[in-house]
Amino acid sequence: MITREQALELFKKYNKTESLYHHALCVEAVMRAFAREYGEDEDYWGIVGLLHDIDWEMFPEEHCRKAPELLAEIGTPDDVVHAVCSHGWGLVSDVEPTRQMEKVLYAVDELCGLVYATALMRPEKMDGMSVKSVKKKWSSKSFAAGVNRDVIEKGAEMAGITKEHLIEVTIQALSSVAGEIGL
Repeated sequence: MITREQALELFKKYNKTESLYHHALCVEAVMRAFAREYGEDEDYWGIVGLLHDIDWEMFPEEHCRKAPELLAEIGTPDDVVHAVCSHGWGLVSDVEPTRQMEKVLYAVDELCGLVYATALMRPEKMDGMSVKSVKKKWSSKSFAAGVNRDVIEKGAEMAGITKEHLIEVTIQALSSVAGEIGL
């Protein structure tokens, strides 16, 4: 297995913007939280979350298709490559999320964007954020319009997680890394 340090170095090689780095840290934190909940390997799930958008900044037109080539640079195992590519299923990839970890990633990728955007609108950022406050923003289609709410719902359904629980764990995870992600 690759280390977090190797994953982070590779990520930073292909992604220079602070916002994408923050997003990667967000998804990593949420994936780690769900790994803990399921009694799975936090480092493994976290690395998948950290690397999921490895090809987004430099190769947006090849998102999830360029990733295998980039991930091969550090000898990334095939199961991690599959997981990374599966988060774009039905959008930019035909790699279907089949394992629980992949289904969670599919859902939380978009949800992290919504929760992060919600935090940016609040003077207290992540402090005291509730599921209710995120659901209120969820209902406003013009708020964080780029967030695909259908993907979140589909991912939650595939993973067998309620939308409320998905949001709750995401809030807790982002709160735990708020300082690192600019919140």
